[in-house]
Amino acid sequence: MFLGLDIGTGGTRAVLVNAQGKLVASASADHAPFRSPHPGWAEQDPEDWWRAAKQAIREVLEASGAKIEAVGLTGQMHGAVMLDVSGEVLRPSLIWCDQRTEAECEWLHNAIGRERLIELTANPALPNFTLTKLLWVRNHEPEIFGRIAHVLCPKDYVRYRLTGAYAMDVQEASGTLLLDVAHRRWSGEVARAAGIPEAWLPQLFESQEVCAKISAEAAELTGLFAGTPVVAGAGDQGAGAVGMGILEPGSVSATIGTSGVVFAATAAPTRDPLGRLHTFCHAVPGRWHVMGVTQAAGLSLRWLRDTIAPGSDYDALTAEAAGVPAGSDGLLWTPYLLGERTPHLDSQARAAFVGLTAGHTRGHLVRAVLEGVAYSLKDTFTLFAELGIPVKGVRLGGGGARGPLWRRIQAAIYGYRADVLVAEEGAAFGAALLAGVGAKGWPNLEAACAASIEVAQQIEPEAAAVGRYAEGYKAYRRIYPALKGIHG
Repeated sequence: MFLGLDIGTGGTRAVLVNAQGKLVASASADHAPFRSPHPGWAEQDPEDWWRAAKQAIREVLEASGAKIEAVGLTGQMHGAVMLDVSGEVLRPSLIWCDQRTEAECEWLHNAIGRERLIELTANPALPNFTLTKLLWVRNHEPEIFGRIAHVLCPKDYVRYRLTGAYAMDVQEASGTLLLDVAHRRWSGEVARAAGIPEAWLPQLFESQEVCAKISAEAAELTGLFAGTPVVAGAGDQGAGAVGMGILEPGSVSATIGTSGVVFAATAAPTRDPLGRLHTFCHAVPGRWHVMGVTQAAGLSLRWLRDTIAPGSDYDALTAEAAGVPAGSDGLLWTPYLLGERTPHLDSQARAAFVGLTAGHTRGHLVRAVLEGVAYSLKDTFTLFAELGIPVKGVRLGGGGARGPLWRRIQAAIYGYRADVLVAEEGAAFGAALLAGVGAKGWPNLEAACAASIEVAQQIEPEAAAVGRYAEGYKAYRRIYPALKGIHG
């Protein structure tokens, strides 16, 4: 058996996958809600991740009684975990959705040059990235900054507690803004310019490489055997792509969770000179990926449900939306509840319903949200076309793949055949496959995915809806500039 462990935002999930690539058991443990002491701030306690990881591992082992051959880790990306020389946490982690670092982003662009930063790291400075969070601590909490000896991301902190090793994979490291993405190594130039000692940064590995072993102390706490190999793993997007078989150039996924991500594998690092897409190392050695991010994708639907129909079932709401024609009778939704990343790079962007009339119903509101999230993700496909990134089809994942209406909406708006998998098990599943390759259970990731992934349904875009959505997308694209004129 291979164990995959996903340190998410809301909780930690552990899964066991057997040598045939089948999910055998899973267990989850919730995290405490992230703290937001000021608007736009988001912090979590790394010790709470470790508590949840221990709980999830013990439960999945008790449920299966299996012996684990290797462990793979994944989790929320970009979070800054700061440790002192003895490995103690110095402050709560600033996590991926923290938006407090606009001034630090501007400073980086001025200090290094925006174009030079993209040349070095394949990405511009954004509030989400780890480096900007470290700079905020330097500017606002210098006594903490002065005690930093190690910097990790969330899943890598859990690895440290499991093994005592300071390690990170190149896919995760791509989201720190400290990696030379093209050459898969730390960027000394960026670290020096930002004033970050390279000694703080962990050793780098490819995602399937064994980088550590379970310690005797962690074995006693979790039920794993001491000495069990641990592979480097990947951030949630990289591991999730492995779990969906997005390995070869031309393969693309569109995953809707709290946020939404369109992810494409590439044979070489493809930079967007304007920085609207993220370019990262893939979890597959020798490959890269580009991705666009919608900050509030599934969150938009949850917000609408909690606001206008608290306690209602999502299926009941989408059933109402299914009775509304494609295009929602002119009602549009821009899902900028948390600002926006792709393509606007604007943490101050604001959400809006546009085109409301007295004739619109609750079903219209729900359908407009489903369509608006898909329009936002369509922006990434538009950038792929602009940059010559091939798309052969789209695999749907996350909550957006579970409802038949949202599947059809996505296929028609993206304009590609959409595949739905028999079992889309998320990033933890991909981490388990990485562990399996590291333990020689499969010769490579291609073989692991061939054994474990099966397409359940293929959805062709509905011709009548495609035309309506093409017009709707043109209107959608005009909303952001108008809103920016209002909100500055």
